[in-house]
Amino acid sequence: MIGIQNLNPNLLQAEYAVRGPIVVRAQQLEEQGKKIIYCNIGNPQALKQRPLSYIRQTLSLLEYPELLHQPDTLKLYPKDIVERARMILEKHPPGTGAYSQSAGIPFIRKAVADFIAKRDGIPASRDHVILTDGASKGVQATILALLKNPNDGFMIPIPQYPLYSATIALYGGKQIGYFLDESTNWQLNEAALEDSIAKARGEGVHPVAIAVINPGNPTGSVLSYENIRMVIEFAKRHQLSIVADEVYQENVYDPQSKFFSFAKVMFDLNEREVTLFTFHSVSKGFLGECGHRGGYMEFRNIPSDVLSEMIKQKSISLCANISGQISTYMMVAPPAPGDESYETYIAEKNAVLSSLKKKSEILFENINKIEGMLMEVPQGAMYAFVRFELPPEPGVDVSLMSPDERRKYEQDRDEAYCMTLLEETGICVVPGSGFGQQPGTFHFRTTFLPPQEEIEELVKKLKLFHEKYTRLLLNPERSEGSHVEMKG
Repeated sequence: MIGIQNLNPNLLQAEYAVRGPIVVRAQQLEEQGKKIIYCNIGNPQALKQRPLSYIRQTLSLLEYPELLHQPDTLKLYPKDIVERARMILEKHPPGTGAYSQSAGIPFIRKAVADFIAKRDGIPASRDHVILTDGASKGVQATILALLKNPNDGFMIPIPQYPLYSATIALYGGKQIGYFLDESTNWQLNEAALEDSIAKARGEGVHPVAIAVINPGNPTGSVLSYENIRMVIEFAKRHQLSIVADEVYQENVYDPQSKFFSFAKVMFDLNEREVTLFTFHSVSKGFLGECGHRGGYMEFRNIPSDVLSEMIKQKSISLCANISGQISTYMMVAPPAPGDESYETYIAEKNAVLSSLKKKSEILFENINKIEGMLMEVPQGAMYAFVRFELPPEPGVDVSLMSPDERRKYEQDRDEAYCMTLLEETGICVVPGSGFGQQPGTFHFRTTFLPPQEEIEELVKKLKLFHEKYTRLLLNPERSEGSHVEMKG
């Protein structure tokens, strides 16, 4: 019988906090009848966000094309949706049940290129677009392709989305963390980048790429044009590729913030030496179509032979799933003014985005009223990285610990906090240590995807919990019976 000792050690090293032990416990509690407020993962429709009508209407016709020959049924659909479904079947006659070309259905790749060109006012080519099963598969493919030697390293933001750390570990590469600047609402700091890369090289690691998430996960920050320019110049100086995760580009709520793509800034700089990999997905934005696993990756400044190898890698898994490819098409080519479905599309889109903005404001306004808690206003994305204070434990001096001992000690503390929060209140968040954080700080990541009434309930419960939890740490002799007391 196989044992854990027989598994690839890289798999054992990979960790993915957003579906870790706290989430497993939440599911157990839910089975026992406890109400859980899931704020651990960006999964909008699991948290009651309604799918947009035009996507589901189009997919329903494509999944069962016989409907296109039933006049009475077609009366239920807007005319442009019916025309769109027929056009898709004309351009891709096998429909949703057959493989496509490895890089994706050609007309959809062309639509992605047109979307990028219109968004940024820059040239874009379908030949530099590959359709993927969500952005995650594109990120994984890129990391695998760039990992030439075991000492090759990838610079990733701290805090980061654990897809990056887990994939790097899985493929046997080296993680090079660089700290985002919490004092400037999580912008990238050039000095921190230089320190990080110098330290890695001093340890024998060979940096090959820098990953950037914009808008940020878990931070909710939106990078400025100047910050993106700095990263491009840094990458050029150190001969790094750039891996730009831009899946939250539609989720910008702060009127003072604006999404700029790395492709746009590179074009403005006339930068032709730095290779850029960018990613987008139907899972985020206002679509929330996580289950359809649709997305794309685009390449800039990449030789044709390297591009061929990327397509070959995709061909090993044949192609991205067809429903996801079609969902990606509908993301980049939505209903236009004059279409019968346009007004419904705009109304549903605006309703999702305005709801997310409102819920982010509720979190910001109320969490910052809790003594010992702080969060920056989410400028974008779907998350807040909440900082909280814990009193020192009697008899514990972290200055006497090694860096690894201190990291483990602080990880245990923020995990214990989040687990107790779950047990006592039903609120499921992810410990900051699952994303990485500065030594001596504690955070947790929460989404603001649940319905507004659940967000309002969350902040009330969180205030009571945090006050009681810290009070009990300060008065450990009163800990007996504390479980009942913290339930309020």
